[in-house]
Amino acid sequence: MLVMRPAQMADLAEVQRLAADSPVGVTSLPDDAGRLGEKIAASEASFAAEVSFNGEESYFFVLEDTDTGRLAGCSAIVASAGYTEPFYSFRNETFVHASRELKIHNKIHALSLCHDLTGNSLLTSFYVERPLVDSVYAELNSRGRLLFVACHPERFADAVVVEIVGTSDENGDSPFWDAVGRNFFDMNYAEAERLCGLKSRTFLAELMPHYPIYVPLLPDAAQEAMGQVHPRAQITFDILMREGFETDHYIDIFDGGPTLHARTSSIRSIAQSRVVPVRIDDGAGPGGRQYLVCNGQLQDFRAVVAELDWVPGQPVSLSREVAEALGVGEGSSIRLVAV
Repeated sequence: MLVMRPAQMADLAEVQRLAADSPVGVTSLPDDAGRLGEKIAASEASFAAEVSFNGEESYFFVLEDTDTGRLAGCSAIVASAGYTEPFYSFRNETFVHASRELKIHNKIHALSLCHDLTGNSLLTSFYVERPLVDSVYAELNSRGRLLFVACHPERFADAVVVEIVGTSDENGDSPFWDAVGRNFFDMNYAEAERLCGLKSRTFLAELMPHYPIYVPLLPDAAQEAMGQVHPRAQITFDILMREGFETDHYIDIFDGGPTLHARTSSIRSIAQSRVVPVRIDDGAGPGGRQYLVCNGQLQDFRAVVAELDWVPGQPVSLSREVAEALGVGEGSSIRLVAV
């Protein structure tokens, strides 16, 4: 059974294996044991901390095959983006240029460097093994962390954002980076993202142009790349768009990929999930509808996919196998939402 749970330091080697296969642009998953170890340690400290508001905490989850101990995916949440340094994005804007005498009125699309999204909670580090990309377990890996937010709302902001990896070719070259960022750094896109993964995005972002960039002045390839999604990030994009995220106003400063944004209370997995009491039924087997189910705990958080015959307003019957995977018993409560 695949179970979503908090990452532990013992997972480091497996996490690095996942990171090595993640696409260029996922700077929150660098293929570096030191950085990944720091990420897991920060997550363990965050799960252990007593928290009453969103601060510098980060929560890192893994998707484990409990039969083999192998990890099949990972994902994370940063409680407050840019808590120690600004969280930069390009804001899509329209400037009006008008001449009354010539009777000309033009709307010009421009990009302005901003940190409007600083302070929002941030979804990061999504990766799922390729055979699972089109399966329900990709939903568990992404939406399970939203159930965690629903269970512990005091730890997160009123809005959530996520940067989706933008387009780049098989050589790791990005048309948007080549037209914008490369003018300020003598390195290609893949090298820039590698440095960001090992250090910080801020030190590069601070050297980006702080005046508006007029989009019509960019090459056609760069304009076409704006808001486009890397093929391997399409599953993340699709899941979050179904969750109610919007993609109109911001793009990534390096590859031009879309930055999604949603009010926390409006996200489907949060707004539509329900807390229900558990009944253990040794005769309960597969049947009914698929649900994402979590135990609502903190350090012992667990989430799985289960087929349930559940009637709203009634307790939910779990098989002993599912109950043990979640670490719950008769009379406990779980949170669930339909797949």
